[in-house]
Amino acid sequence: MLNIKTFTFNPFQENTYLLYDETGEGALIDPGCYEESERQELKNFIIENNIKLTQLLNTHCHIDHVLGNAWAKRTFGIPLLIHKEDLPVLKSVEAYAPNYGFKMYEGAEPDDYLKEGESIKVGNESLKIIYVPGHAPGHVVFYHEGSKKLISGDTIFKGSIGRTDLPGGNQNLLFAKIKSELFSLPEETVAYPGHGPKTTIGFEKIHNPFVGQRARS
Repeated sequence: MLNIKTFTFNPFQENTYLLYDETGEGALIDPGCYEESERQELKNFIIENNIKLTQLLNTHCHIDHVLGNAWAKRTFGIPLLIHKEDLPVLKSVEAYAPNYGFKMYEGAEPDDYLKEGESIKVGNESLKIIYVPGHAPGHVVFYHEGSKKLISGDTIFKGSIGRTDLPGGNQNLLFAKIKSELFSLPEETVAYPGHGPKTTIGFEKIHNPFVGQRARS
């Protein structure tokens, strides 16, 4: 069974996700932990639940999702995987982090790349990598078919979508990809976004004011 633990970190109120199953193996997704207290909270949960992290994944590489990358790689000895199209986004963070007040930001190099259509393993569980650019050029989401759970990053939120006015953003592309890739998933699929509360694909197909049925009425 896939377990998902949510942590909300940094001034952007970013959702960091820890996925693990009964084997004790786990994956860390989008570590937004910057302050020492945030990092200790995450580390304590991992230790207390005897979780062995095997990989670090970024849905995309905007600053609020990568603040803890270097710390997590070093602390847990795990590789970082991103989509190759987001490499320039990741590298740019070091230049602008101080402007957002993150003067102690430490960059981290990816160890491998996530590829569309392939899967990642978390213990005995498998998650499909789905490519959903538009908010960021290399944005991916992770879908667990067995439990119909989706780590959706900043593609879609409850009643909203990811912003597209940042470098590499493309609103028309994001709209198209949400409709073709996310709305093709079962309606009962629970989406765990990069910010805010959970939602379902069925709810967003009807009620989302940007891409739902009501947006077209």
